[in-house]
Amino acid sequence: MNQAQGLHKAVKDRALSRKKANMSSNNLPRVIAVTSGKGGVGKTNLVGNMAVALSRMGKRVVIIDADVGLANIDIIFNLRPEYNIRHIINAQKTLNQVMVTSEHGIKILPGGSGFADLTQLGEGEKLNLLSEFETLSDQADIIFVDTGAGISSNVLYFNSACDECIVIATREPTSITDAYAMIKVLSSDYGTRYFKLIVNMVDSEAQAKNVYASLSAALDKYLNNVVLEYTGYIPFDRKLQAAVQKRGLVMDSFPDSVAAKAIEDISLNLGNTPARSNADGSLTFFMNKVFQAAD
Repeated sequence: MNQAQGLHKAVKDRALSRKKANMSSNNLPRVIAVTSGKGGVGKTNLVGNMAVALSRMGKRVVIIDADVGLANIDIIFNLRPEYNIRHIINAQKTLNQVMVTSEHGIKILPGGSGFADLTQLGEGEKLNLLSEFETLSDQADIIFVDTGAGISSNVLYFNSACDECIVIATREPTSITDAYAMIKVLSSDYGTRYFKLIVNMVDSEAQAKNVYASLSAALDKYLNNVVLEYTGYIPFDRKLQAAVQKRGLVMDSFPDSVAAKAIEDISLNLGNTPARSNADGSLTFFMNKVFQAAD
C-alpha cells in the first residue's frame, strides 16, 4: 500500500467511524461551492451576503476561502485574520485557532496562499488538514467554499469535491462562455452533473432567464446528462455597488434594497432545499475527494 492509498484508507476509516456516530443526526452540513467562469461577476460578495442572509434564518454558516490569489472574503466582513490555512497544514495552529468569526456569527477560514498548490502537500500535511476539517461537521449547517474563478486545477478540485456547485454569471457574453467552459470541464473530466445558476447584475428577470436559456441551450447541445437549475437573479443595484465600494455587505448597509431582497429570496430557497447528496456524513470525505483529484 503506497502513501496515497494509506491516506485515503485512514480518511475513509475515520469518516465512517464519525458517520456511525452521527447516524441519528439530520444536521450534517451541506458543502456548497460557489464559483464562476470569469472574475468580476460578484462571486465573493454574493457568498458573503448569502451567508449573512442564511445566518439570520438561524443557519450556522462557515465560509472556506479557497480563492487563492484573491483571497478576500475576510475583507468584506472587515476582519483582519492573523493566521490562515497554511498554519493548519503545518500543524502550527488548529482550525478553531485560525478561523475568525464575523459580527453575524459566521465563521471564516482564511485561505491566504494555503491552497496555492495542493499537489505539493505531503501526506502528513494532508492528514493534518483532514483531521482539522473533521471538526467542522459539528459546527455548521452550511459550508460555502468560495473558489477562484476560471478553470485552474485548484478551482476544479474544490468544485468537484463539493456536494453542490453554484455558478455565478452575468449577461456579458464572456461570462456566459466562461461559465459554459467551466461546466464542460467539471462534467467531462470530474463527473459533476448537477449545477445551480445565479445570474448577477441584470436589469430584469427576463434578462436573467435569457442568460439561463443561452447557457442551457449550449449544455443541451454539446453535453450529455448535465442539469443546470435556475436558482435566481440579483438585479443591478447602485446600493449594492455602494456597499462594495465601502468594503461592506448590502445585507448590512442597505437591507431594504432590491438587491438585498433578491439575495434573501435566493438564500431562503437554498436554505429550505434539501441537499442533493449528503451521504458521506463527514467533512473528511470532502477533503479526501479534493486530494484524490489533486493526486
